[in-house]
Amino acid sequence: MANGLERESDLTMFSEDELKELSGMKRVGDYVEVTCGCTSHRYGDAVGRLRVFVNGYLEITCDCTPGCQEDKLSPAAFEKHSGRETARKWKNNVWVIVNGEKVPLCKTVLLKYYNQVSKNANRSHRSHNGRTYHRDEFIRCTRCNKERRFRLRTREECRIHHDALADANWKCSDLPYDKITCDDEEERASRRVYRGCTRSPTCKGCTSCVCFGCDICRFSDCSCQTCTDFTRNAEA
Repeated sequence: MANGLERESDLTMFSEDELKELSGMKRVGDYVEVTCGCTSHRYGDAVGRLRVFVNGYLEITCDCTPGCQEDKLSPAAFEKHSGRETARKWKNNVWVIVNGEKVPLCKTVLLKYYNQVSKNANRSHRSHNGRTYHRDEFIRCTRCNKERRFRLRTREECRIHHDALADANWKCSDLPYDKITCDDEEERASRRVYRGCTRSPTCKGCTSCVCFGCDICRFSDCSCQTCTDFTRNAEA
């Protein structure tokens, strides 16, 4: 599935009656797609296609101009891209067309599963002791080409990994809590499969150890798109 999210095939998303008046509506596999848009007083309407996945995930492909390449935008990012002057309220500013009228997303059924996911987001990424959990991640040194482990148990450790991931010239000596150099051996492949998941020692990624965004691994003072989208969605 798109974005690496699992399909919940047994979930009936919306009834035909709930969607029949929506413009551009179609069902495609594990999501429904409808025509959407956002209006700027300066630039007018920016039109796109909103996809609502079975797990509540939302993404928008922008069709504001024939050559626009913006794809898989979050609603907050689409709102910003449209030039909306009063941003940060995408639930009110992004609209769909119902019976020929523009209706804010917050007044439709399309956010039903998104709202549910938002309420359960913190619980879905918590370990057995109730704390938010992130598995270990690896970054490859640009000098020696060896992979180095990053532990993500605290907000500080998450920030270190976040900044290292954004550094195109990251090297072993930049790792602050493990004093290693490029001369140190890389972890054995058999050891790298253990990434600290609380569910399974050799887990390759599950809801216990893979987080798609929380207040421990996203930062309001960071200007990257990932953190900006998370902060705006949290404030919406």
